[in-house]
Amino acid sequence: MSGAEPGIAQAFSALGDPMRLALVSRLADGEERSIAALSDGAAMSRQAVTKHLDVLEQAGLVRRLRVGRESRFALRAARVDEARAYLDRISAQWDAALVRLKALVEDGA
Repeated sequence: MSGAEPGIAQAFSALGDPMRLALVSRLADGEERSIAALSDGAAMSRQAVTKHLDVLEQAGLVRRLRVGRESRFALRAARVDEARAYLDRISAQWDAALVRLKALVEDGA
């Protein structure tokens, strides 16, 4: 995939899981949250939530902050913006391709 920034596929892969997408949504307000807070109401254990957070951290979508003995997580908005910008570039390429196709079809008719 030319033009893709390093790691962008990893970010999209991480966001492809419904639980990880839900965690990102919960962190989208910019607040830091503990694993306990992020696990609250989840249909899985804290340990499972932690594994999902590890995947998000490896993809650069969240950052872990140590506050005493507690780990807190925050969304890395810049990484989400990079993913959005990548999708915007792909969308623009498709729009341009559709304009060319339309012109080709109309000129050939």
